[in-house]
Amino acid sequence: MTVTTADDEFAEIRPYRDEEVGPVLARLLADEEFLHAVVAYRFPRLTRIAPGLLRALAARVLARRVAGYRTVDDFQFSLESWFDRMIAGTTDGLSWSGLKELDPRRAYLFVSNHRDIAMDSGFLNYALHAEGHSTSRIAIGDNLLKKPYATDLMRLNKSFVVKRSAKGVREQLAAYTQTSRFLHHSIGSGHSVWIAQREGRAKDGDDRTDPAMIKMFHLCERKSGRDFAEVIADLHIVPVAISYELDPCDGMKAHELRVKAETGSYEKPPDEDIHSIVTGITGAKGRVHVHCGPELTEPPADANGVAAWLDDEIQRGFRLFPTHLEAWRRRGGEVPAKLEAEVGGLTGATSERFETRLAALPAAERDFLLLQYATPVANHLARS
Repeated sequence: MTVTTADDEFAEIRPYRDEEVGPVLARLLADEEFLHAVVAYRFPRLTRIAPGLLRALAARVLARRVAGYRTVDDFQFSLESWFDRMIAGTTDGLSWSGLKELDPRRAYLFVSNHRDIAMDSGFLNYALHAEGHSTSRIAIGDNLLKKPYATDLMRLNKSFVVKRSAKGVREQLAAYTQTSRFLHHSIGSGHSVWIAQREGRAKDGDDRTDPAMIKMFHLCERKSGRDFAEVIADLHIVPVAISYELDPCDGMKAHELRVKAETGSYEKPPDEDIHSIVTGITGAKGRVHVHCGPELTEPPADANGVAAWLDDEIQRGFRLFPTHLEAWRRRGGEVPAKLEAEVGGLTGATSERFETRLAALPAAERDFLLLQYATPVANHLARS
C-alpha cells in the first residue's frame, strides 16, 4: 500500500477539502468569466444586452444559495435536486445493478467505459449515493480544465486532475507516477475513485481498456519490488458499464469519425469539450443503465491480462437498448430472435428522436452515427 509522507503532496491535483470550500466559492463569486458563463447559459439573449447587470444579479443569487455551504458534501448534496430534475427532464429512467454486492464500508477503483465527459461519473455517483455508498472521486484530464473556474467547480465536486498535457518523457512519467500514487493514496484512505478505461470517450462505441492505463496503476510501485498482481489487488478494481439508449453527443462524434476517416486526423475546436459537456447534460438520453461488475480479487500477472478481464466484464455488463439493435440491423447485421425478445424493438418517442438525429446529419456521417450504436451489439454477439 502506498503511503504519502508529505502533508499535501497532491495539492495541485486533489479534490478540495472541506476547509477550502468557503474560499473557493468566494473566488468563484468574484470571477467575472464564471458569472458571464452562468448568465450566458441561462439568459443568452439578455446577456448580450446587459451583461454587467446580469453578472451582478447572478453573483447575488449565487451568494445567497451557497451561504450555508461549509463542506464538500454540502456542495455535492446541493446538486441532488438539480440532478433529479435532469434525470426527469432528459432521460426515460435511470437504473443500476450490481451495487448491492459492493461493501459500502470499502473503497473501490471504479474502472468505467466512457461515453460522456460529465455524466458517466455523475450517474455512477448518483447510484452510489442512492445505495448508501460514499460518492467517488473523479479522474479528469487537465485538457478539460482550460478555465480556472472550471477547475474550481470540478475539484469542488470531488474531481482530481490528471496531467495529460505534460510534455516530454520525463514530465509525463512524473505526472502519471503522481496520478498512480494518488489512486493508491485515495483507496488506502477510504475514498473510492472513478476513472475511464482509456483516455477519451469511445466515440465508435467500442469499449476497450488501454493496457497503458493499467500500467499507470502500477507505476508508483515499479521500483518497490512488489508483485504486479499484489499492487493491482490493493486498488479493489470494480468494472463499470454505462449504457445510454440515446447519446446526446452522437452527432458530434459522427462528425469527428467522418473527418478522421477522410483526412486521417481531427482538430478539435477550442470550445468543443465545453459544448460536449453541456450537450451531454441537457440532451435527451432515453434510458440509462449503470452496472457494477464483481471486484477483481485475483488480478492477472500483467497489464494486458487485467485489461482483457475488464473488457470482458464491461461488455458483459453493458445493457443493450433497441437503438443498438436498430443500428446493427441498418448496418446489415442480423438480430437473433432471443436477443430481440430480451431487448425489444424501437418504438414511440425514442424511435422519433433516433430518426431525427439521423436526418439532421449529412448523409456522409449517418453511418458513423449508426456505428456508435451498432458496435456494442457486435461485441455482445462476439461473446455469445
